[in-house]
Amino acid sequence: MAVSNQPVIETQGLSKSYKDIQALKALNLRVGQHSIFGFLGPNGAGKTTTIKLLLGLAQPSSGAGQVFGYDIRKDSVQIRKRVGYLAQDPRYYEYLTAREILRFTASFFFSGPKDLLEARIEETLDLVGLDDKADRPIKGFSGGERQRVGIAQAQVNYPDLIILDEPAASLDPQGRRDVLEVMERLRKYTTIFYSTHILDDVQRVSDTVAILNHGELVAQAPIEQLLGGSEGVVYQLKIKGDPGQLQEQVSAQPWVTALSSNFNNGVTDWQVNVNDQDAAEDRLLRMVLADPGVRVADFRRQSYALEDIFLKIVGETQHG
Repeated sequence: MAVSNQPVIETQGLSKSYKDIQALKALNLRVGQHSIFGFLGPNGAGKTTTIKLLLGLAQPSSGAGQVFGYDIRKDSVQIRKRVGYLAQDPRYYEYLTAREILRFTASFFFSGPKDLLEARIEETLDLVGLDDKADRPIKGFSGGERQRVGIAQAQVNYPDLIILDEPAASLDPQGRRDVLEVMERLRKYTTIFYSTHILDDVQRVSDTVAILNHGELVAQAPIEQLLGGSEGVVYQLKIKGDPGQLQEQVSAQPWVTALSSNFNNGVTDWQVNVNDQDAAEDRLLRMVLADPGVRVADFRRQSYALEDIFLKIVGETQHG
């Protein structure tokens, strides 16, 4: 898949105020092509405000933004032609079936042979896993199934960008899992920008994350980088035996920035900070295994739960 360096979404100092309330503060955002971009923040952080600005449903107080290179102030019609959107709480006519809802939505985008339109509807129903329920009235659908209908609506026009506002907020675990699986299937066709406050969902499907708090962007990074923590790349080892001489050897490596050691119940715990991940992956474990006087009980790269990172970042911005 050819992916250009041109971002799908980019903003420069984008802000929005409502009378005396600043809902969004100087947002600088960059969303790459074919990414699943998690826009994370507590309720009231400014996520929905940002979406409204990107879609031209609200006008910014200051700053600028582009979607597909189009100006969000002047070119909202061109932008919306290429975007699929699912609101936080979608509503439907309860007597319609999923197929009828998609047929109605698709009629705004397609003209031409009816069989091609019906083929696209069938393809979309299959993509979101509703092909076996396509002709049932939506009043009997579960919350997760309703959200999948919403994602199908957002996808039916072959959009280059899908924007989902809290797509799993009110769902049970099964519904959330179903929605996340649909998002993962859509990745190869489009870019997905979705807002949420459900941290587990973000960690599962996103490749890039931005964190918003009180209208301010407080973090933006690839998910793996964010989960690496503020200490950089750290490896943890549990070693049996006497690693004294080995510790001196490892500490002397140019790619090792720090090595802390703790002995407990016959096992030595190492925490090794490195500044060259490739060198560490290639050499660290080999060096330890080459020492006949020790055995490795555990070896892993240290990672953090997104919840820990989120609470730390949000806490620092509230008290910093």
